[in-house]
Amino acid sequence: MHLEIAYKWVWLLLPLPLLVFALLPPLRRRRTALIAPFFQRAAEVSGEKPRKAAWITRKSIWMYMVLIGCWICLLAAASSPRYVSKPGKRPKTVRSFLIAADISFSMAQTDWVVNGKRMTRWEAVKSLMKEFIAQRKSDQMALVVFGSNAYIQAPLTTDLPMINWLLDQTEVGMAGQMTNIGDAIAYSVKILKQDTLKQKVMLLITDGVDTGTDLLPQDAASMAGKDSIAIYTLGIGKASGSGGYDLDEHTLKTIARTTGGRYFNALDEKGLSGVYKALDQLTPVEYQEDNYEPVTLLYYYPLAAGVILALIFQFIAGSYHLTRKWLPYA
Repeated sequence: MHLEIAYKWVWLLLPLPLLVFALLPPLRRRRTALIAPFFQRAAEVSGEKPRKAAWITRKSIWMYMVLIGCWICLLAAASSPRYVSKPGKRPKTVRSFLIAADISFSMAQTDWVVNGKRMTRWEAVKSLMKEFIAQRKSDQMALVVFGSNAYIQAPLTTDLPMINWLLDQTEVGMAGQMTNIGDAIAYSVKILKQDTLKQKVMLLITDGVDTGTDLLPQDAASMAGKDSIAIYTLGIGKASGSGGYDLDEHTLKTIARTTGGRYFNALDEKGLSGVYKALDQLTPVEYQEDNYEPVTLLYYYPLAAGVILALIFQFIAGSYHLTRKWLPYA
């Protein structure tokens, strides 16, 4: 940020009052006068020669200083001083990012600890996913939840706070008890295909094994791959049969490999945070240079200073003249 004077040529007008004072004649006004019958006699006795003259109002040095100060303040305001900031960077919307989250009953297991607090798997995913969503400033995002069926919770939008709000309203069991991964992928692909952005990414989050009967996850992944949709899969917990988890890592790895994505596994809060950081590196936020330079106008400061200076002088001068007029010993 730097201070800049927009119209420097205005200061060439600084000597203008001196030119006006020097070139223009004094203002002449008629005033009433008392002519005494002995006027000529008084002139002869005094030796003074009668002559016509203009009435010139004398100004004090203080008045000249105030006038000069007001003129400088007026020029300072007219020159338009301002603070000019450097052009910033703004996020550039470059991809469609869809999150397909598993909210089947298995996500209600209270076997996660986040910030020292025990919570369900879904609550843990939500709490850390909010930070991830808030950072995706160059993406338009959508949220699909699935269980027995898949449903759209939030359409593609750049309103990230709205995505987080809708995420808060999502609870386990809203989409059914089962884990239909194939249907969730196919439904998400349908949403992404309708968008015009070329770069399309899906993040599939689940802790279970596909229980759908209509479409295999691998077949749905092949459909996504043909439409250039990269699927990153996130497995919550351990592999099937370990510690109460029923995670099918093989299927999730196959889905990621088929679409050119990557598989991640999160066993705890630290691991889940690391997954989101890795996703930020794989799909970084992009910015574009903003040619607009933010400007903060400052002209009202010198303008206000000139007005205040004039008002203070008028108040003091008025008070002084009133005192001399009404107090006989002033």
